[in-house]
Amino acid sequence: MSKWKVAAINFAHMHMGDNLRMAFEHEDVEIVGLCDEQPERMQSAIENFAIPSDRVFSDYRECLQKTEPDIVLLCPATAEHGEWTEKIAPFGVHIIMEKPFAATLYEADRMQVAMRGMGKLLVINWPLAWYPPHCTARRLITDGEIGEVLEVHYYDGNRGPLWHVADKVEKTAADVEAGKAASWFYKRDSGGGSLLDYLGYGVTLGTWFMDGRAPIEVTTTVDQPSGLEVDEHSITVARYAQGLSKFETRWGTFTDPWTLQPQPQCGFVIVGREGTISSYDYEETIRVQTRANPEGKVRPVDVLQAPFQNPVQYMIHCIEEGQPIEGPLSPGMCRIGQQIVDTAVQSAEQKCTLPLFE
Repeated sequence: MSKWKVAAINFAHMHMGDNLRMAFEHEDVEIVGLCDEQPERMQSAIENFAIPSDRVFSDYRECLQKTEPDIVLLCPATAEHGEWTEKIAPFGVHIIMEKPFAATLYEADRMQVAMRGMGKLLVINWPLAWYPPHCTARRLITDGEIGEVLEVHYYDGNRGPLWHVADKVEKTAADVEAGKAASWFYKRDSGGGSLLDYLGYGVTLGTWFMDGRAPIEVTTTVDQPSGLEVDEHSITVARYAQGLSKFETRWGTFTDPWTLQPQPQCGFVIVGREGTISSYDYEETIRVQTRANPEGKVRPVDVLQAPFQNPVQYMIHCIEEGQPIEGPLSPGMCRIGQQIVDTAVQSAEQKCTLPLFE
């Protein structure tokens, strides 16, 4: 069979390198093009994946016309997700958009409108959706092990978005401070800040754990760091029909969770009617309490198998099998997460509790 042709367009988010590695390692994928208006942002990918110069572009139209990809990886700044989806969709390609869905619910809806009628799939990739502990937690919820989910407690983040680049390569403290002024992560108009960077993870996976239920109202507060336009810490409380859940985002954790878990630990604690699950990022075990074992048991996480190990595998699987995108990567579930995020942003600005945005 011929290989699936993948192009990567807009390298604003450092996760592009990670997503390209997934494409590079897939035996049925050929990377046919890289494109960014700032060529220097592509340099490490060109070197890492030995991309020849005739597959490197600075104009997305030329890239799409010459390479004719089946799938496009997109990693623009958060506030540009709607714009870039509208640019790419008319070329009739499947799109994997790196998290979050968008900066606003309006832009998220624009993205779905742009893809409507194209007969192509749109995936919103949340890297946490592929972490074995969280997938194991979801399986146990589906199996009914802890009963109906009543609460989701989420804390996540890292030392900050400039402390690392693709493949989690670390930067220095001097690099971090020098880079803040120019980085879109620290610009309000570009969709920067820890809330927009990390809240979508928590509320989208939280919606997955709750089988698609949405909250009634949202209350959010954020910090106001001196000299910065954006927050580095946010706390959101969502009131559901069955109770309260808490979602906390943090740039400035004591350590990065992929190196050493900080305290508080990054991940989820899920409370159900019949039990609880603690599921932390990058861990090889989860802890489960049930009525039969209230003292709790530590269990190994599931070993994920292809095609459910990463978004490239999953997208190709869904295309080949004619299946819709499901779970936390589906636009429908992501839209509920975006509703919560939009409400949280306005709640923080207005300093009050707000009903869930529609």
